[in-house]
Amino acid sequence: MQVDFPIFFVLLKRNHQYQFIMKKLTHTTLLSLALVFFSCQSPKQEATYQIVPLPQEVVLNPSDPFVIGSDTRIVYPQGNDLLKRNAEFLSGYLQESTGKVLQAEAVSGNLPAHSIVLTIDPTIEQEEGYKLQVNNEQVTISGKTPNGVFYGIQTLRKSIPAVAKGADIVLPAVEINDYPRFVYRGMHLDVCRHFFPVEFVKEYIDLLALHNMNTFHWHLTDDQGWRIEIKKYPKLTEIGSQRNRTVIGHNTNEYEEKNYGGFYTQEQIKEVIAYAQERYITIIPEVDLPGHMLAALAAYPELGCTGGPYEVCPDWGVFEDVLCIGNDQTLQFIEDVLAEVVELFPSKLIHIGGDESPRDRWKVCPKCQARIKAEGLKADAKHSAEDRLQTYCTRLAEQFLNSKGRRLIGWDEILEGDVAPDATIMSWRGMEGGIQAAQLGHDVVMTPTSHLYFDYYQTTDTKDEPLGIGGYVPLEKVYSLEPVPAVLTEEERTHILGAQANLWTEYILDGKHVEYMVLPRMAALCEVQWTEPEKKNYQDFTTRLPRLMEIYSRDQRNFAQHAYELKATFIPDTVKRAIVVELSTIDDAPAYYTLDGSTPTASSTRYQEPIVLTQSADLQAIAIRSTGSTKVVTEKIGFNKATLCPIELKTQPNPKYTFQGAITLVDGLKGNDSYATGRWLGFPGYDAEATIRLGKPTEISKVSTHAVVDMGAWIMGASGVSVSVSDDGNTFREVATKEFPSDTDISKKAVENYEVEFAPVQAALVRVTVKHSPALPKGHSGEGKAPYLFVDEIEID
Repeated sequence: MQVDFPIFFVLLKRNHQYQFIMKKLTHTTLLSLALVFFSCQSPKQEATYQIVPLPQEVVLNPSDPFVIGSDTRIVYPQGNDLLKRNAEFLSGYLQESTGKVLQAEAVSGNLPAHSIVLTIDPTIEQEEGYKLQVNNEQVTISGKTPNGVFYGIQTLRKSIPAVAKGADIVLPAVEINDYPRFVYRGMHLDVCRHFFPVEFVKEYIDLLALHNMNTFHWHLTDDQGWRIEIKKYPKLTEIGSQRNRTVIGHNTNEYEEKNYGGFYTQEQIKEVIAYAQERYITIIPEVDLPGHMLAALAAYPELGCTGGPYEVCPDWGVFEDVLCIGNDQTLQFIEDVLAEVVELFPSKLIHIGGDESPRDRWKVCPKCQARIKAEGLKADAKHSAEDRLQTYCTRLAEQFLNSKGRRLIGWDEILEGDVAPDATIMSWRGMEGGIQAAQLGHDVVMTPTSHLYFDYYQTTDTKDEPLGIGGYVPLEKVYSLEPVPAVLTEEERTHILGAQANLWTEYILDGKHVEYMVLPRMAALCEVQWTEPEKKNYQDFTTRLPRLMEIYSRDQRNFAQHAYELKATFIPDTVKRAIVVELSTIDDAPAYYTLDGSTPTASSTRYQEPIVLTQSADLQAIAIRSTGSTKVVTEKIGFNKATLCPIELKTQPNPKYTFQGAITLVDGLKGNDSYATGRWLGFPGYDAEATIRLGKPTEISKVSTHAVVDMGAWIMGASGVSVSVSDDGNTFREVATKEFPSDTDISKKAVENYEVEFAPVQAALVRVTVKHSPALPKGHSGEGKAPYLFVDEIEID
């Protein structure tokens, strides 16, 4: 007699959720499944397809699993060297996890039993697409290309437990159909500010492969060091690769007085290129021109407008001395350098930088002005003649690259002027440059600072963090990026090639610091690059991330663990004049808090629902897991007569630094010395004027506010504060004004407090004007230019 048993077994992906579908299984099948289940106990470990990046389609099947044991073989078609290499990679990955060395062998006829098969399937539509099929007899990874097979291998690699030494691996029966959303999936590394040896560059490339990325942007030249050997110009590395001192911190007046440098020989570069090619990663080299060239000018001063002397720059920033485009010798230098770069790198795209190139020297350089005149370069309402001169330089570089069968890629500044017609644009100053470029018909890679600058801090609590440039890009912000702006037409959207994160290394001295800054943010980025947007879900991502972190841990990567910290969200309720505090962790670990500044423990109040605060409090909170406690979250919430009152701004802050808007200035929360945390509003070159409605005539006698100073980021404090009051909203009278000395320390980074006291007055409305500093001080790289003003809490007492 045959008896049917219902069992939940088929797993389908739908609307970000996995659903079990009821199936009928025979008694015999059920018995075999039971045997499999009991046999899966140690020393067996089970795989899961809950990985990063999330595959496009995962369907678990109601059949017996495949077990990877010591007798499992990895096979590939005879004569296919690329799949042979893929098979060897898979064997190595499995050995890392299990300790087992699986034999990789070529086959030309019947497939051996119990094997993992790598094969090419031309019916797969996407160039980098693959299928991963598992049944009890065989695992098949098929791709349209060897690249696709390689990504299928990455999926299998990430599905098995990271640490399973000596264990057999149980692979549930499955069919995965997968492909990347974008053709360009990149990561950048600056090796100029700080140099990284070949072995670490290879490790970095391995991280890209783990995250399904296919492009490595290698930033090889800058003011602080020239890192690529150019045989025709040996002084570039003899002189340009070494600086005799390095500034300490954020452009302080202190220096580490010793030589620093390094460069890659052409043979080393070939070695790295081959290493990347084996992992299906294209290296795009960057030689930044015509700006960021002080290292080259130190070696060949005749290429600059003044003739020098120049030095390899010991400081960070943007500098006036750039290549002299009026000099024929300079144009020949550009062509000669690019010729050797093209000879080394097979990449179709060659990056020429083009960013942050001041025009100051060109405006007074006779040779550059003669070039402008000879070429008929004219200013217009949008662009100066010097802007056109940079475009002239860019076009010459592009024409040369095109003659070698290559294409130019540059930062979005190359849009300023008549952009080179065939250029690809890397949009870093936000999404706007990418939008403009796509609308002009240029291909675009999105790399906005707001989401993808990994030298920015990952947390607002920076006191225990390794040094960063500033800013704030947490994991969730990276994940939230949508690289294809909705404003583009369907045709324009085809020009968005993909996305890339950038890692600039002014403050990153070694490989461990690099790892800390990119991991796990690289995981969030890879899902942006790979997975279709309708399948993305941050909460789901956080449940899959631990599996990837186990690989980081096994491989002794120095990854950041902010994702597991307790998160506190502060929501202003202007109706109730209350601050609502929400506490959360990605795994719903129990949280405990106090409001009196004492350190919380498991005996403190357990968080069950949002905390509503209507008076000042000193919040401390912690999450407690069986493995230990998180870092304590601390926040002083201050109430005063202005807190959560209606507030209006005369002029809005820059959209990049608007955050929650005007309410930010009266939300009871103070910012730290990081301007991009969301606690500060940023006003570029103009005053911050706020009108606060107290609701009814109220006696006041003091107004205080705060500004962050970060001279390295062109942010200065206030030059003055004035206070005016009104009862009817129509007529205001000034009751106090106070001036404050301008900052002159070009290395200053601090939070400044400003207080204005006056005789008590009654007022229903209070207008506070925080006056900006007029210009960056002498000696600053932006001397004379208008700085930002970043303002936070306005307090009225």
